[in-house]
Amino acid sequence: MGFNDGLGMARSYYAATAAPSVEQPALTGEVEADLVIVGGGCTGLSAALHAARQGLSVVVLEGGRIGWGASGRNGGQMIPGLRKGAAELVAMYGAGRAKALFDLALEARDLVLGLIAEHGIDCDLRTTGHLLGAVKASDMRHLEAEAACLHEVMAYPHAEVLDAGAARAQVDTPYQGALLDRLGGHMHPLNYALGLARAAGEAGAALHEHSTALSLEHKDGRIRITTATGAVRARHAILAGDALLSGLSARVNSRIMPVANYIVATEPLAYAAGLIPANLAVSDTKFVVNYYRLTADGRMLFGGGERYTPDPPGNIAEFVRPYMESAFPQLRGCRIDHGWGGLVSVTTNRLPHVGRAGDVLFAHGYSGMGVILSTLAGKLLVEEICGRSDRFDLFAAVEPRAFPGGTSLRGTLYVLGMLWYAMRDRLG
Repeated sequence: MGFNDGLGMARSYYAATAAPSVEQPALTGEVEADLVIVGGGCTGLSAALHAARQGLSVVVLEGGRIGWGASGRNGGQMIPGLRKGAAELVAMYGAGRAKALFDLALEARDLVLGLIAEHGIDCDLRTTGHLLGAVKASDMRHLEAEAACLHEVMAYPHAEVLDAGAARAQVDTPYQGALLDRLGGHMHPLNYALGLARAAGEAGAALHEHSTALSLEHKDGRIRITTATGAVRARHAILAGDALLSGLSARVNSRIMPVANYIVATEPLAYAAGLIPANLAVSDTKFVVNYYRLTADGRMLFGGGERYTPDPPGNIAEFVRPYMESAFPQLRGCRIDHGWGGLVSVTTNRLPHVGRAGDVLFAHGYSGMGVILSTLAGKLLVEEICGRSDRFDLFAAVEPRAFPGGTSLRGTLYVLGMLWYAMRDRLG
């Protein structure tokens, strides 16, 4: 996990408004533990908390600062379910298996809300709902089919289809209609991650920042992970580095594609409430999704645009601005106070990659849905370590295929695919 990845976390709205936190010491010397976790984001922190609660000794290795990766940079949108919608899950796996996956994914919401309440995590939580806006009239057929599947197959009564007028009443941009999920919401993800870290530390987990994992080996029946200044020997290991993980497991790296995504936060807006009156989290049906919401202090926080190379645009604010102003012409020329980026990992089937490589477990590849799914995944990994495999196995059984071309060609092939989808979106 790298600390400086060139994507401007220090310039983010989240970093500027983060709760006070104590910097954790780097690992020094060789230590023993029941479990070593690589990655100090929500997957690793959730695993650390749940493992410590089970009486395991836990060491977390984070290459930068806690929450400095995707867990502290994302749009903060709490969207129930998976990146694949209910209708797609049924088409892929049949109704019974699809419902089991959907129901397990829904547990993530209750888990996160429960942890926030239990540990008093102040993270600007809003359980106001999530709206998926239809950019084209033809998208409405998909949203109507999705709502029907949610009601009839998933027994999920919280989603409803809105026509164009009702959608405009919810968000002041001209969608053709929308799907409103009343169990969605949003939060300050970095403050949530920092609160989760505090809870894990209080439960007994040892957290180490600036401790990049350099190698993983098996020796004398134990796993040994080294850093520049120390090593951990443990019975179990969890890899939770997501898009910033590299070099420790070829199987893990081959099944994700890191994609750079960018977000801005405007100046505080006197008319913010008129843009999204019910304070919803919002995204749209474009293949490269626009997603946005209001912050607690009345800013528009808007994510738009992707790049498939490690180099960020020279000016992140001006890179995102056209996407924001296209959705909200009324924001044209407004001041942008924060612009930052981060890496999100996607998989070939857009479902999380959760599994085991021998005695090393992993979870990543949330494909843009990791705000709450990552916390659930950390809990499932610990359930597997403690001998309860049924829920872990549900996700492990849908392992995505490796990207064609391996890690050397996956970026080139992914870009070609994205260009095809972008052209399809432009042609309608």
